[in-house]
Amino acid sequence: MEDKPYQYRKMKNARDLFDLQGRTAIITGGAGLLGAKHAEAIVEFGGIPVIIDIDKEKIEGLVKNIKKEYNADASGFYCDITKRADIEKVKDAVLKKYGHIDILINNAAIDPKVKSDATVNLSRFENFLLDQWNLELAVGLSGAMLCSQVFGTQMAKQGKGVILNISSDLGIIAPNQRLYGKEGLDEDQQPVKPVKYPVIKNGLIGLTKYLATYWADKGVRANAICPGGVYNNQPEEFVERISSLIPMGRMAQKDELKGAVIFLVTDASSYITGSTVIVDGGRSVW
Repeated sequence: MEDKPYQYRKMKNARDLFDLQGRTAIITGGAGLLGAKHAEAIVEFGGIPVIIDIDKEKIEGLVKNIKKEYNADASGFYCDITKRADIEKVKDAVLKKYGHIDILINNAAIDPKVKSDATVNLSRFENFLLDQWNLELAVGLSGAMLCSQVFGTQMAKQGKGVILNISSDLGIIAPNQRLYGKEGLDEDQQPVKPVKYPVIKNGLIGLTKYLATYWADKGVRANAICPGGVYNNQPEEFVERISSLIPMGRMAQKDELKGAVIFLVTDASSYITGSTVIVDGGRSVW
């Protein structure tokens, strides 16, 4: 009798554990800075990246580049992940084209900016707007829940699948607001990391643990990674400040998450679920 999909299957060698040949990987916010790198990692190990985003032009450009550079299959779909109907349409399209959904990477988020103006600093907790809170939680947390609900249910029906939530080091430590300070500004004008970002990233860790136990008997694993700051041409002063808080003395390069992503979405991590892997250069250790 054939083993159930969620039971351990002995591999010929360790290299096989990282093989994604033929597996589909849906990546939310897939056309963004890190989403594109997740897609590259998937295709580099033989998988099929499925990019979903709200930027149609970036989706088309990324899919075209992947096909050209890797001579491999890739797909992209417009999707507002705050709308279940949009997600259902993507699920149906992926199943029609590929017949299965194997991996979900919940990566989408509204890029957090530290803002200040001459009158009211909206990044500060006292002034943070409920509308902005609701918008960003809708994408970063509710969107991850909805995608897990739709795509994860399909995985459970199939008897196997992997969900990977992209959290942050600020999902496990508090923001160090001294990183953002500006000389010459009054306290009520000092920029800070807004409240919604660590709340969303903490929430993703909670969602990970919930999903890991909810579908464990259906062969669906769920894990999270907590990246530290990724270098993206930030101001030199900020880079120096945050680097001084990291034992390795630098921010991450955008390619440095690939290894953790591949480990957690392949059979290399077949006995790992509900875990949080920290990729922060040691910052959270200090």
